[in-house]
Amino acid sequence: MAGSSHGHTPAAWTGVTISFIGFCVAGAFMVMAQPVGFWAGVAVVFLGGVVGWVMSAMGLGQPKDAHELFQAKVAKIESAGAKS
Repeated sequence: MAGSSHGHTPAAWTGVTISFIGFCVAGAFMVMAQPVGFWAGVAVVFLGGVVGWVMSAMGLGQPKDAHELFQAKVAKIESAGAKS
């Protein structure tokens, strides 16, 4: 997936960063046996998903046809290599 730039967008980075922070908060409060803080961290995890989805809908994510374009490039490269 590295060749297709999967996840290399502002929407993906922002959503994952927010979710990671929420995961850390939830984990810390779980160890401290504080249920309210744990659920607040879980809410932040879901918020990260919503923020990533909204940013993607605003055009900051990967285009819908990106996979097809990548597959076309790979096919073109493979066919050029086969001719050699």
